[in-house]
Amino acid sequence: MILYMNGQWIEHHQAVVSAYDHGFLYGIGLFETFRTYNGRPFLLDEHLSRLEKDCGELGIRYQPDRSGIMQIIRELLARNGLDDAYIRLSVSAGIGEIGLPSADYDSPSVIFYAKSLPPRPNWEASARPLQRLKLRRNSPEAGWRMKSFHYMNNILAKRELLQYPWLAGVHAEGLFLNSSGHLAEGMVSNLFFVSAGECFTPSLDTGILSGITRQFVIRLCESRSIPVHSGHYSWEMLLEADEVFITNSIQEIVPISVLFDEDGQCRRIGAGGPGPIAAKLHEDYQSYCWSK
Repeated sequence: MILYMNGQWIEHHQAVVSAYDHGFLYGIGLFETFRTYNGRPFLLDEHLSRLEKDCGELGIRYQPDRSGIMQIIRELLARNGLDDAYIRLSVSAGIGEIGLPSADYDSPSVIFYAKSLPPRPNWEASARPLQRLKLRRNSPEAGWRMKSFHYMNNILAKRELLQYPWLAGVHAEGLFLNSSGHLAEGMVSNLFFVSAGECFTPSLDTGILSGITRQFVIRLCESRSIPVHSGHYSWEMLLEADEVFITNSIQEIVPISVLFDEDGQCRRIGAGGPGPIAAKLHEDYQSYCWSK
C-alpha cells in the first residue's frame, strides 16, 4: 500500500516517524477516518473542521488545505488502484525533547492512509449484537473528547469483548458506560435508540466523541421531523427501546439485533433486524452520500 507522508509518496513499509515524535512518546496526535463514495470523501469539511479545532487545542500547527487534501485523496486512490476506500488522515505532533512540551509543535507529521473497503453487506441482514462492557469509558483529557492517538481504553475494550464466549465468531460491538453508569458510546461508534417514534442519543457531556456521522444522522432525523433527544440514559432504558443502532463514518448506520450484559443475559431488539426509523435514515443516508 502506498501512503502520503509529509509531502512524499512512499510504500507503507518505508513509513517511519522519529523515536522522538511526541505522537509516539506521549500520544499527542489526532486522526480522522472517513470513506469515499464515487471517489469523493464524504463530509470532509466536517472532519477537517474537527481536526483543525483539536490541533489548535494541542498546539499542533496544522491547518488543513481542503483543495490540497482533495488532490491527495484522488491520487492516493489512483496509486493504490482503488475506486473507493477507507481513508485515515493522521497528524502526529512531531519531534520534541523528552519531557512535557513547553511550546507549540511547528512541524507535525501528516500521513494519509488508504485501505480497501470490505464488501458491502446486505443491509437488511447487517444487524449485529451489542455487548455491554465492564470497562468504563475513560474521561476525556480536555473538556471534550478528541479523536486522538490515546486509544488504550478502546483497545482494552476490544480485548474484553473477545473474552465473551457467546460472541465467538460473531461481529459484535462493545458498549461503554461512563463512570456514572450512563450509556456512552461503542468502541468505534456512537449510539442511538428509538422509543415511541423518538430518537435518543447520549449527550456529549457523557464523555463521548462528537462523531461526524452522529451529527449527520441527527440532521437526517430533523429533516424527517423525527424528534431527537440527547441526555443521560440508563442501560434499562436501552433494554426497553424499540430500535437500537450505532453509527460511524465507515460502517454508516448499523442496526443492533440483541443486547448482552456481562453475564450473557440477552434481550432481542424488535424482530432482530433494522427497525422502521433506522431503515428510513439508512435510505436517506445512502441517497445523500452517493449523490454528493
